[in-house]
Amino acid sequence: QVQLVESGGGLVQPGGSLRLSCAASGSIFNINAMGWYRQAPGEQRELVATITNDGSTNYADSVKGRFTISRDRDNAKNTVYLQMNSLKPEDTAVYYCNAKIKRYRYSFIMDYWGKGTLVTVSS
Repeated sequence: QVQLVESGGGLVQPGGSLRLSCAASGSIFNINAMGWYRQAPGEQRELVATITNDGSTNYADSVKGRFTISRDRDNAKNTVYLQMNSLKPEDTAVYYCNAKIKRYRYSFIMDYWGKGTLVTVSS
């Protein structure tokens, strides 16, 4: 069993900041990459940012320069963060954590998702 648990969402005014966290737990051999996606009402889920094992990051154009993804792998915490600054109303969405996980040495890498955390940017 693998669980991804997000936290840190909430209501923030435009221009404000939030920090999202996602902790992976359970039967995990290796996490290949972790990332954040978001889905606004009536829209498809879209990539926000990803980070690989070697620390390589990728960001959606709409968040470059405002959001920063990081990962805490010390002591097998397997936690990913998303620091969101200069938030805009169009950042309002449910944010989902994703992890590409190999559960056992010889298993395939599979996608796992958290249940999501709501971020609302409004005055």
